Amino acid sequence: MYKNLLFFFILIGFISCKQKEATPKDDVVLWTPYNDSSEVAASADNESPRMRYKFIQSKVLDKNEVFLPLYEEVSQYTDEKYERMKPLILEQDIPTIQNHIKSGEFTYEDLVLFYLHRIYKYELPNNTTLNTIIALNPNVLEEARKLDANQGDHHPIYGMPILLKDNIGTSEMKTTAGAIALQQSQTDDAFIVKRLKEKGALILGKANLSEWANFICGVCPNGQSAVGGQTLNPYGRRVFDTGGSSAGSGTSTAANYAVGAVGTETSGSILSPSSQNSVVGLKPTIGLLSRTGIVPISSTLDTPGPMTKNVTDNAILLDAMLGKDNEDDKSVGQEQDMLSLAMDSASIQDFRFGVMTSLMEADSIYAANVKALRTAGAEIIEFEPENIPLDGFVTLLNLDMKQDLPSYIGAQVKNKDVVTVDSVEDVVKFNQQDSLVRIPYGQERLDGILADSTTAEQFEEIKINLKKSGRAFFNIMEEQDLDAVLSINNYHAGYAAVAEYPALTVPMGYKADGEPESLTFIGKPLSEAQLLRMGKAFEDLTKARKIPEGYKN
Repeated sequence: MYKNLLFFFILIGFISCKQKEATPKDDVVLWTPYNDSSEVAASADNESPRMRYKFIQSKVLDKNEVFLPLYEEVSQYTDEKYERMKPLILEQDIPTIQNHIKSGEFTYEDLVLFYLHRIYKYELPNNTTLNTIIALNPNVLEEARKLDANQGDHHPIYGMPILLKDNIGTSEMKTTAGAIALQQSQTDDAFIVKRLKEKGALILGKANLSEWANFICGVCPNGQSAVGGQTLNPYGRRVFDTGGSSAGSGTSTAANYAVGAVGTETSGSILSPSSQNSVVGLKPTIGLLSRTGIVPISSTLDTPGPMTKNVTDNAILLDAMLGKDNEDDKSVGQEQDMLSLAMDSASIQDFRFGVMTSLMEADSIYAANVKALRTAGAEIIEFEPENIPLDGFVTLLNLDMKQDLPSYIGAQVKNKDVVTVDSVEDVVKFNQQDSLVRIPYGQERLDGILADSTTAEQFEEIKINLKKSGRAFFNIMEEQDLDAVLSINNYHAGYAAVAEYPALTVPMGYKADGEPESLTFIGKPLSEAQLLRMGKAFEDLTKARKIPEGYKN
């Protein structure tokens, strides 16, 4: 590692000297593509089909275009300053960071530079990159300086650098969903991005994702996109699955590339990468957060949500995105003070949890954490849920995306002279023009959308029945007056999705080989504040999260 970092800083020094003689228009090379064929070959025999890669490095993304616009300022941020700030920021929560800024130890601009330094340090070398940063906001340092000049009483998110999954619209950067068909798509800010900016959050950049939010290929690697390449897990590059589809939001947060990130979920797409990367992820009740300006799969089930290193930051990021959106017909608004409710301290003794006997028997980490909760005073109700099929689930996604994608493109994409697709059928045809680069794993799910002949009447019946099935699965909550059902990772994300129930996943430990695992709290509709309170109590009890070993420096 030391040799790699030494080479990197020698390279930076060389480029700095070169820039003194150069004009801004001269070509500067920070990153050089490499041959990933040996890494691809090494994955061919992996026991998990989702870890058998056809490519690691993007065939279309030039990292120099991403990193050069901010390079001159980042290169002036010294190693000494980084080392001094590191213990004040790494793994620290937002209130702690804000206190350091208020006491004058560093500025918001310094904070942005700290995170950019880490991104450049790890994402430019090909042997440490997680392929997790797909774009950087070229204005972020200027924006930080403006915030430094206007300090006072603000929302806790003020000045905090946040990464966005690259299916969430931003005016400063393209919104690609990882797809070449949308690689040049220019949009305005999504509703939740406007809310973040209104409160002073700094949009640091865009994170890679599973292309089209994992609704393109069949059994293909999580975290792969034609635009961004293959996202890798910081706890084990090419060893552990990143989870998907908010893979970059999870890996970048785990590696401390930002205070936190925003992901999106249809079924498991926040819970899965959060648990695989040992971060806290909240999938809210459908409608609590606006979906306007987000590339859709399903207007029935889609929701954005916060992904952070701790529960406190999760509550702050969630609160900063709240707001009634008249353009989203599921938007419910939030009348109560979410942040105060979520941060109201709670004891484990205050809660009644439902735990699944089959998980207790099959997973020692789950069993140990349930025991710890019981010992700490939580009421534990053991049960075994009924095996309820979710018939028509894929059909629901098929018909929603078939309708919702054209609506999104028509309303959100500003440069339709460049973005030439208007529908799922257009995307399929576009990808077929260069399948090796655009769809190396095929597009089975997009093909399935076009082949689906479900009628509108059947579609409405499917939606009604799925919601009933999801809520029936969690009947135990009403029967036993539970505060939450405890699951693992994204094991029961599908049921929570169709029930439109919120879920919070919190790190609970690591397997013998080092792979992260999380405890997932599934609650009743609009119980986010309660979920965050119980998640914080659990986090305080276990203190399970550890920073990835290779990303500590």
